Amino acid sequence: MGILRDSLDKAEANTATRPIPKSAGAQVRFLVKQEKGSTMAVARLLRVSQRTVERYLKAQIKQPRKDLAARMEREVRKRWQPRVREKAKKNAARTGGIVIETRARFGFAAAPGSTDDGRIRLITQHLPPAYAARLFEAQASGATEQQLQNIAAEGLQEIYFKDHGRRADGLLVKFTDIDYVELDF
Repeated sequence: MGILRDSLDKAEANTATRPIPKSAGAQVRFLVKQEKGSTMAVARLLRVSQRTVERYLKAQIKQPRKDLAARMEREVRKRWQPRVREKAKKNAARTGGIVIETRARFGFAAAPGSTDDGRIRLITQHLPPAYAARLFEAQASGATEQQLQNIAAEGLQEIYFKDHGRRADGLLVKFTDIDYVELDF
């Protein structure tokens, strides 16, 4: 995946109002229910045998390996409370916006005489709903990581660096060397 796409997924998962099932058996039961009762589909999803899934359902196996436990949790989180997640995304895209916290290198293409050397900055900025909507649409349409970064860079350029068009008129921001990105909506 990519750092920005993963951050969007994590922010979306954090909108859940209830915790995910804790035990391996409960997680497998949830996945089987989501896959319309198909233990074969869950087995393919978790990359285990169908018999292993059936053993979790019958509580014959209770403690999965670490890698399997991580896959189970990841797949449950993807499917957990989809209506709550969609509502949170719609709210962010319509009224709430999105908060981005990042540590990355920001360079500039600016007027002659100003410094355009990139430097590492830690920025926490609220982006308006229009940028949240663009990020969600791009994510849903399968945009590349670079396209997502360009949308985030444009949002930071307009809101943080240009202050809604009140300064730095000809500034173009380059968003590179991302150390981390955290999103919240």
